[in-house]
Amino acid sequence: MMSKPPLVCLDDYEEYARNHLDKATMAYYSTGADEEITLRENREAFQRIKLRPRVLRDVSHRTLSTSILGCPLDFPICIAPTAFHGMACTEGEIATVEATDMMKTCMVLSTYSNRSMEEVSQSAPSAIKWFQLNAWKPRSISEDLVRRAERAGYKAVVLTVDYPLSGKRRRDDYMGGFKLPSHLRVPHLSQDLKEKDGMKEEYGIPAGMSDASLTWECIAWLRSITKLPIVLKGILTAEDALLAVQYKADAIIVSNHGGRQLDTVQASIDALPEVVKAVNGRIEVYIDGGIRTGTDVFKALALGAKAVFIGRPILYGLVYSGTEGARQVLQILKDELSLAMALSGCASLMDITTSHVLQQHTPRL
Repeated sequence: MMSKPPLVCLDDYEEYARNHLDKATMAYYSTGADEEITLRENREAFQRIKLRPRVLRDVSHRTLSTSILGCPLDFPICIAPTAFHGMACTEGEIATVEATDMMKTCMVLSTYSNRSMEEVSQSAPSAIKWFQLNAWKPRSISEDLVRRAERAGYKAVVLTVDYPLSGKRRRDDYMGGFKLPSHLRVPHLSQDLKEKDGMKEEYGIPAGMSDASLTWECIAWLRSITKLPIVLKGILTAEDALLAVQYKADAIIVSNHGGRQLDTVQASIDALPEVVKAVNGRIEVYIDGGIRTGTDVFKALALGAKAVFIGRPILYGLVYSGTEGARQVLQILKDELSLAMALSGCASLMDITTSHVLQQHTPRL
């Protein structure tokens, strides 16, 4: 039996996935909205930021540990919510949470998972798990999911706020529209909705389920049904960051949905400084989008993120080798971050500051 090729960076895992997944699945995982300008910008923006290393610092011992909303992490790199891990490997989200537990970090389970939140929780009871919520109609569906997550031991609810409607993803359309493989299920979708005949499907669920009427008042509604911290995923502006503080969200994930929603919005890393400035330390700020190297993580931390979340690279790791592949992806980023810290003169995460980065002019989209 031929052994798998050694992979040394996150781009290698993407290339492996591209060569081993069917075209429709790879298109679903990798596509962005419309012309995919924001999708590309998410990565290119990191490359425009240059590092300013300090020398002659004692970096013989480095500490990467931190916490998010009181949850201890061995390093500040977490797993973002992504849909349908069952298309990447047989074990699906079970494999992902096992890698999370091995690496002592945090996983955000997607509403669009192929394994139920209970299955995932039981597979790794000690792993730190948050639950990502897409607000569906009727609201009772979302309420049930939140209550289940709290009972199952999840430590926070991550509300996606940039999804009133699905963005237009041309690569999926060129493939004839995404269809969830028939052997996979969406366990968080109620049985009565699954059984409605003739209902048009949109990314694995009946079309039109997203609640486009959602407003800032929904945070108070969430507070009324759960004691869990509430994290808002999809904030890109200072104005919305201030509203998040006003409405008493517990944390923000600066995110443009991996470039899959509104094309030509700025890269997440370019939006991060204004959000951090607006929040002014009152709530925690995290980021996702375009992170592929340890220096990317370092730059995000320098610009004020408490932690970063990665999505697609975990999927590609699952394609490569299930739990072990996802673990390798996390380990590579952890090792690269540690090396970037050493070469920049930082022995701990607290040593990483804005003085370590130089932001160049961002071209107009």
